Amino acid sequence: MEVTGDDRACGGAGDVTDSGGIGDSSDAGAGAGALAGLLVADFTRVLAGPYATMLLADLGAEVVKVERPGRGDDTRSWGPPYADGEATYFLGLNRNKRSIALDLRDPGDLEVARALVARADVLIENFRPGTMERLGLGHAQAAELNPGLVYCSITGFGTGKGADLPGYDLVVQAVGGLMSVTGEPEGGPVKTGVALVDVITGLHAVAGLLAGLRYRDRTGQGQRVEVSLLTSLLSALTSQASAYVTSGVVPRALGNRHPSIVPYEVFEAADRPMVIAAGNDRQFRALCAVLERDDLARDPRFATNSGRVAAREPLAAALSQTLARRPADSWCAALTSAGVPCGPINDLAAACDLGASLGLEPIVQLDDPRRGERVPQVANPIRLGATPARYRLAPPGLGEHGVWVREILGR
Repeated sequence: MEVTGDDRACGGAGDVTDSGGIGDSSDAGAGAGALAGLLVADFTRVLAGPYATMLLADLGAEVVKVERPGRGDDTRSWGPPYADGEATYFLGLNRNKRSIALDLRDPGDLEVARALVARADVLIENFRPGTMERLGLGHAQAAELNPGLVYCSITGFGTGKGADLPGYDLVVQAVGGLMSVTGEPEGGPVKTGVALVDVITGLHAVAGLLAGLRYRDRTGQGQRVEVSLLTSLLSALTSQASAYVTSGVVPRALGNRHPSIVPYEVFEAADRPMVIAAGNDRQFRALCAVLERDDLARDPRFATNSGRVAAREPLAAALSQTLARRPADSWCAALTSAGVPCGPINDLAAACDLGASLGLEPIVQLDDPRRGERVPQVANPIRLGATPARYRLAPPGLGEHGVWVREILGR
């Protein structure tokens, strides 16, 4: 998924659908989100940036999404699937935001953008490096307009020698090492089933912005926050990356197996696959007890995790033979009762049902006056006791809040 693609600007204006203040400190009263009163100028599109700004918006920030005229965010056209003619990709990343369409190469529209930047607490962008500078909205230029601005740039490969490289999630998964450790050993590299690097980068952007805002609260001074897809991925590779940088071990794909823990993989039960993640010796012994395989528990080869890693193949074969005798749900019930981490491999529908059955409320419904219906969304996973996430606005139409934003900015 593109994060730092071409330098085409955004653009146009739209209708007002509601009213209220932007960045008004009075918004921070009872019932408001933790970030109420903050104004975010969102110059991002596709995934990493929009995911970050949606999280900020869920927590109370007022996010103004700047889009190009006629087309808007690329993901507006990324379908199928569609919901009532709108791409579900876009709908899943852009709730709680107000859209204004501005052509940043048009002097009048650029002045509106500059007014937004001058008023904002946060600016976040993921244009190709150098684009915002050419438009007069780079960090140094924005800081002159607004010294307290926390300015976040999301790039694929940084702003130095990698500035001209296109930041697509799939490309970064490939060159950043993730695909080298994903897939079966003999089956070739495999990408993850979602644009995971974009999501991780968006999370890092949020962390950086919150740190920048905390510093500004203490000093009044803004700063630039930079996150790249490549460095975000390398950080997220955690144990795999640590194996290389600390001991020179270059990890390889092991399919569904863990390089350092055994048994920690997929097994075939009588009816469907399931996973077992026995992370310590106690859990392994409990597993053997449930499977009635005391012979495995007594085998000196399997007494320790390091021994099980060395003897991975014979142990996996023995476990597979036993697990194939009963259905997955039967095994999972017994193993869970014994304290052994495990679970069936669910599809997304079953995963949502599981979350609902556990009282986690993974799906929320947003009222959408524009569509005349309620729009289902995946809930924000952050639970705050005093200032919970709020779902105020459905994903906007292109330029839907253009008049509203201009009025607030006196334009």
